[in-house]
Amino acid sequence: MPAPNLSPAISVDEYLAGEETAELRHEYINGQVYAMTGASDRHGIIVSNLVATLRPLVRGHGCQLFASDMKLRLQIAGQDIFYYPDLLLSCAPDDRETYYRTKPCVIVEVLSPSTERLDRREKFLSYITLPSLQDYLLVSQTERAIWHHRRSCDWHAERVTEGSLTLDCLGIGLPLSLIYEELDALD
Repeated sequence: MPAPNLSPAISVDEYLAGEETAELRHEYINGQVYAMTGASDRHGIIVSNLVATLRPLVRGHGCQLFASDMKLRLQIAGQDIFYYPDLLLSCAPDDRETYYRTKPCVIVEVLSPSTERLDRREKFLSYITLPSLQDYLLVSQTERAIWHHRRSCDWHAERVTEGSLTLDCLGIGLPLSLIYEELDALD
């Protein structure tokens, strides 16, 4: 099988400089950049609902909450990786780079047909290397279901379909009714 035809590798500094002016966002894996696709209306509503629900709950905890536009930087096996999680919560006071974070305690990805395999496998395996990460949520757009991976449960997924889930990071509850609010109007 022939090797994939990759573009010449670029440095982390070149990537970060390019992202400042790029019209499209790109993820970065060991010198290669990958364009991000646009999101559906359901995806946008879920992310907005998560921000609206979480923001008042994290106020006063010294945490910073970002939706979609903050990069997460990982270094795995000598490789630099930058992803754009759908939602990132960082409560570490020493995690304040201008264009990326490295110590989130919560990461959320909203599943879509084009990204679900990547979110469930590659990103999951990358994210759990972060010592700071406590909760990884995979949120379905097509059904009321969230897969909650928690460090305290050895990263085994709990599928939550009703009620609420509790984030270990801050011990706060997230009602599914608020996360999926207004989606019925789209059906």
